[in-house]
Amino acid sequence: MNFFDQLQRETESERQQLLSLPVIQRGARGEITLEEYVGFLSQAYHHVKHTVPLMMACGSRLTERQEWLRVALAEYIEEEIGHQEWILNDIAACGADAEAVRRSKPNFSTELMVAYAYDTIARGNPLGFFGMVNVLEGTSIQLADMAAGAIQKSLNLPSKAFSYLSSHGALDVGHVAFFQGLMNKIENPEDQQAIVHSARAIYRLYAGIFREVAANCALAEVA
Repeated sequence: MNFFDQLQRETESERQQLLSLPVIQRGARGEITLEEYVGFLSQAYHHVKHTVPLMMACGSRLTERQEWLRVALAEYIEEEIGHQEWILNDIAACGADAEAVRRSKPNFSTELMVAYAYDTIARGNPLGFFGMVNVLEGTSIQLADMAAGAIQKSLNLPSKAFSYLSSHGALDVGHVAFFQGLMNKIENPEDQQAIVHSARAIYRLYAGIFREVAANCALAEVA
């Protein structure tokens, strides 16, 4: 079995736990509120803005024998620059205050996931960062396919409110194929285990982001 397939197999349980979250299932049916959608976008902004800095940090920790990975990261960086601005544009198209989101602090769960990624690169094996890539790129396709159309229809929002979710999902089909090729070149068992371990952790941390958004919106409705 190649490593990409091994990675998917060994993280299947965590992936299914994420996709079975009630808020994600409601999103697939188009049953989330506008506040929940804007809440999701707001937290996406707060972690997506770290994508390029995390890639740079990972690249700086690679060894000379991993130069081929540094080249791949440079290609990723070129693709990912500015995606956080797409999210702010979507927030504005929803009628919310995008600049307030830019100035805001992330939820604790979002801050924790980002901190984990930086710590993995700085203190652990920098290749663990690819566990985060596996989760976010693979999940973005599934969320886009499951939810974008249903949410747009139920909330009666314009297409320009879904540039991040829809376009990111379409882009990531190619990204995942590229990522699959990279993972299948990683043969060191320690590097492989670091990626699997990180992916398992990120699935759980990413699930926490969705739970916190849903919980905050529920509290706001009660108040």
